[in-house]
Amino acid sequence: MAAKINSFSHFLNSGSLRQLIVSSSSKNSIVFGGFPATTQTIFPPLRTRTRFDKIISKEIPSTIVYEDGKVLAFRDINPQAPVHVIVIPKFRDGLTKLGKAEPRHSEILGHLLYTAKMVAEKEGILDGFRVVVNNGPGGCQSVYHLHLHVLGGRQMKWPPG
Repeated sequence: MAAKINSFSHFLNSGSLRQLIVSSSSKNSIVFGGFPATTQTIFPPLRTRTRFDKIISKEIPSTIVYEDGKVLAFRDINPQAPVHVIVIPKFRDGLTKLGKAEPRHSEILGHLLYTAKMVAEKEGILDGFRVVVNNGPGGCQSVYHLHLHVLGGRQMKWPPG
């Protein structure tokens, strides 16, 4: 019997953590946002929690642009364009960076890109925007929780780096 968890913040506020731990210890499966999960993927160890984990759990405030059971999109606090939105998966499941992606991540990776398109449409930049993924130190990644930058509202330059 799988426990179905649709909203991370609802889950945190529902007091269901104890039930989840009991269920996972009895080898029942857990489904979070439509994806198989464990207490480890939903609640990373405190020492590895990122700013984005804290934004998901509403410990750090953000200006949310879009949210569903799988992803969260919010305005960047240091925008590099008139529109600069960050899109993240609600649970990492090992996706600290794109270079860690595995075949099992295909669905969430596609959903992240589709969400970037929806954000661009909502922000009125569908005719011209850029999606950026920084990967690792050489790619200037600063938060090790896979995330997409949706940038627009001005003419983008090439080459970007």
